[in-house]
Amino acid sequence: MFKNIPFHRVNWVTSSFLIGTLFLSLTAVPLYIWKFGLDWFQCALFFVMLCACGFSITLGYHRMFSHLAFRGHWSVRLFTLIFGAGAFENSALMWSCEHRTHHKFVDHDDDPYDINKGLFHAHIGWLMFKLRPELTYENVADLQKDKLVMWQHRHVQLIAVIVAFILPAAAGYAWGGWSAALGSLLIAGVARVVFLQHCTFCINSLCHWIGKRPYSSRCSARDSWITALVTFGEGYHNYHHEFQHDYRNGVKPWQFDPTKWIIWTLNLIGLADNLRRVPSEKILLAELGEAQRRMESKLESPYLTEAARAYFTRYCERIQATAAEWAQLKAAQMEITREMMGELREEVQRAIESLKLRDYELARVAPEV
Repeated sequence: MFKNIPFHRVNWVTSSFLIGTLFLSLTAVPLYIWKFGLDWFQCALFFVMLCACGFSITLGYHRMFSHLAFRGHWSVRLFTLIFGAGAFENSALMWSCEHRTHHKFVDHDDDPYDINKGLFHAHIGWLMFKLRPELTYENVADLQKDKLVMWQHRHVQLIAVIVAFILPAAAGYAWGGWSAALGSLLIAGVARVVFLQHCTFCINSLCHWIGKRPYSSRCSARDSWITALVTFGEGYHNYHHEFQHDYRNGVKPWQFDPTKWIIWTLNLIGLADNLRRVPSEKILLAELGEAQRRMESKLESPYLTEAARAYFTRYCERIQATAAEWAQLKAAQMEITREMMGELREEVQRAIESLKLRDYELARVAPEV
């Protein structure tokens, strides 16, 4: 059973933590609830810690630090660094380094969580086994200049223990003594860490395995609204891989992406700026291009009837015509904009020349006065 496991490559510290916390969640947590029961405070604390640490990963580690999709106020950065550590997903520096590598080499051997190596590898195996060389942090030189990021990187394990375990236990003790402290430690600490970690891992595994690819089929990343529900909006992964610097993952108004709503709100109150957005026409052209590729692949099937082939051909031609029309409209709009800017520039230049002439005339008349 165990003969194929490469024990010499096992990351024992990480593996022990992942297995140990899962074991406690499946044994100690149910035993505690059976013995002491479950009250509203522990449930509320679980969700508060889940949101604080979860959004620190999606909003902070992922969109702000890894992709620079927006610029956060120092207080936002500090909050996400502290509570992001409480997710026990390592430091923002290491997380961003691995994630940028994933985007650069997606579906290739250098991808840290390459789905082609299996669902288990993409989900958790890449953490449990040392299959790659040590990180060099060459792709996060910008983050190494951030003093808050480097402070968290140096002390991440201490911060993680305090936030993930000591803080919930202390809150529980203040609420109801030692029994409540133990319950809060197990439920809002251990179980919450396990739940949040596996929700994050699902982005690396399930979102490269199931779902739709409306924007691009060049890589395995897929959109999954089900995954988005448990990852605060990170499940729209096909869009994210096509437009990774957009601060939104769920770009459609009806898509569940609370992380983008929080970023937008932070921008509204002055705690975030430089929000990066992909133009709507570029998104539409990506969708049209992918639809065209799907139609062309269907036309290559030898099993199509002539009626079906004619239908797909007409549909493909409609897509091409729509894309061409859109490109023409965009070009016309750009030309109109250039003409308007040229006219505005000339008008400004004439106004400046007029002011210079008036100043000259005033200067010439002044001695006579």
